[in-house]
Amino acid sequence: QVQPVESGGGLVQPGGSLRLSCAASGFTFSTYDMGWVRQAPGKGPEWVSTINTGDIPYYPTSVKGRFTISRDNANNSLNLQMDSLKPEDTAVYYCVKDNPLSYYSDYADTRRYDYWGQGTQVTVSS
Repeated sequence: QVQPVESGGGLVQPGGSLRLSCAASGFTFSTYDMGWVRQAPGKGPEWVSTINTGDIPYYPTSVKGRFTISRDNANNSLNLQMDSLKPEDTAVYYCVKDNPLSYYSDYADTRRYDYWGQGTQVTVSS
């Protein structure tokens, strides 16, 4: 079955860096756009980044210039390099698979992603 599995979360000080990874299985990874969504305590899901099958990345303004998404199709893996982390980046981060047939056309709409991993906690605190 489709199964994204995240790793790499943890506790980091403000201004620090973390690298998240996602191992995907159960589908032809190279033919789908992939992304990251986060959810902070008491808040709804927030889109973090998406990379399309042509390796073009997309980011909201909240993380642009600080986060870098990448994919390795040979190893069915997705990565998120997070630099200059802020306390407001604290959340559970989910690796998500895009649904190209989704009714929701905007990458920023988290309802368009049809499979989500179990999530990894990222905490930014001094």
